[in-house]
Amino acid sequence: MSGFRSDFLRILAERGFIHQCTDPEALDALAASDRLVGYVGFDCTADSLHVGNLLSIMMLRWLQRTGHRPIALVGGGTTKVGDPSGKDESRRLLSEAEIARNKKGILHSLEKFLDFGGGGALLVDNADWLDRLLYIPFLREVGRHFTVNRMLTFESVRQRLEREQPLTFLEFNYMVMQAYDFLELNRRLGCRLQMGGSDQWGNIVCGIELARRADGSQLFGLTCPLLTTASGAKMGKTAQGAVWLNENRLPPFDYWQFWRNTEDADVGRFLRLFTELPLAEIARLERLQGAEINEAKKVLAFEATRLAHGEEVAKKAAAAARSLFEGGRASIEALPEIVVPRDRLAEGVPVIELFTLAGLVKSRGEARRLIRGGGARLDDRRITDEHLVVGEADFDSGHLKLSAGRKRHVLVRAA
Repeated sequence: MSGFRSDFLRILAERGFIHQCTDPEALDALAASDRLVGYVGFDCTADSLHVGNLLSIMMLRWLQRTGHRPIALVGGGTTKVGDPSGKDESRRLLSEAEIARNKKGILHSLEKFLDFGGGGALLVDNADWLDRLLYIPFLREVGRHFTVNRMLTFESVRQRLEREQPLTFLEFNYMVMQAYDFLELNRRLGCRLQMGGSDQWGNIVCGIELARRADGSQLFGLTCPLLTTASGAKMGKTAQGAVWLNENRLPPFDYWQFWRNTEDADVGRFLRLFTELPLAEIARLERLQGAEINEAKKVLAFEATRLAHGEEVAKKAAAAARSLFEGGRASIEALPEIVVPRDRLAEGVPVIELFTLAGLVKSRGEARRLIRGGGARLDDRRITDEHLVVGEADFDSGHLKLSAGRKRHVLVRAA
C-alpha cells in the first residue's frame, strides 16, 4: 500500500497508521477526487478517552487536515449492549445517566483534536437510531443479511468460546449493531469509510457487507495497528492504569511525563504517530544517540501534550519537569495544582485526603501505603504519620507541595 495519490492515505502510510484496508486503490481514488466522509466509533464506557484511543483520533484529525470530513460517533446505543472484543467477560451495563455523563467527557476529549465548527467534524450518537428500532422489522431488514456460521468465526466471539467464557445473546448482537451504524451513517451523511483499531476489523467488514447487500453501496474499512511498546507492554497502560486524555482524570504534567518516559526504541515511531512534526524533523530526532535521545523524548512529550491540552499547558508542564528533574529554577507555579478552601482548612484536612484530592493516589488506603513505604512527601519532607492533619497554619506561603515518589508532584493552594 504505497504510492497513494490522495494526501490522506499517503500521510497515513508514511507515518505508519495503516494496518488493514479494504480495496485501497478504490479508496485512494475516492479520497483524491472527492471529499471523503469517514468515522470512528467510541463507546461511552468512561468519562474520558485515553492514549489507547489516540491512533484512531489522529486518523480522524488527519482526515480533517487533508480536507475531508470526520465523524466521531459516540455509542450511546451500543454501550447498552457492550463490545465483546478483547474481553473475557461481559462489560458492566451502565445506566442512562452514566452514559450521558461519559458522552459529555468523551466530547471534551475529542474537542482537543477535532474542529467541530460549521462544516467541520460531526459528533453523532447511535442512540438516535438504535433506540428507535423495532425488533421484528430490524430482524427482517438487517438480521437476514447475517449468518450465525459467519459470526462464530469472528475473533471476539471465537476467543470467548475457546476460553469457555460465556457470551451473552446481548453481546452477540454487538457486531450487528455496529454494522447497522455504518449503513445508517452512509444513508444519513454519505459516510463511506469506517476506521478503528485492528481488533475492530471484523465489525467493520460486517458493516461493509451489510451496505453492499442492503443498498448496493461500496463502503471502505481502514484499521490501525494495536500498538505495544518496544518492551511488549500495551500502549497507553501504566502501573497506575490508563493514560487519560482529560485533565480531570490525569493532570497534564503526568501526561507530559508519560511521553517523556517513552522507551528509546519507540521515540521515532511515536513521533510519527502522535505528533504532526514534519517527517524530516522526526528523522533528525530519530538519529540522536546516547543521552541526546532525551531531547527527542522532550519534543515528543511537548508535542503530544500540546495536542491534548494546548501549547500553554505543554509549556507549563515542560517547565515543571525542568524544575524538578534538571536542577533548574523554574517557578513552582509550573506544577499541576488543586485548590482547597480556607474554611475547609480551618477544620483540618487529613493528609491522606489531600493525596486523594490531588489525584496522586486513587484511595485513602493507597495513600496510607504510600506513607508507610516512605514515598509520600510534604514540601519535600518525608511524611511518617499517616494520621497527619494539614491546617491553615501550614499554608504560610499560600501553598504546599505534595509528592508521591520522585516524579509526581502537585501544588496545593489555599483559597
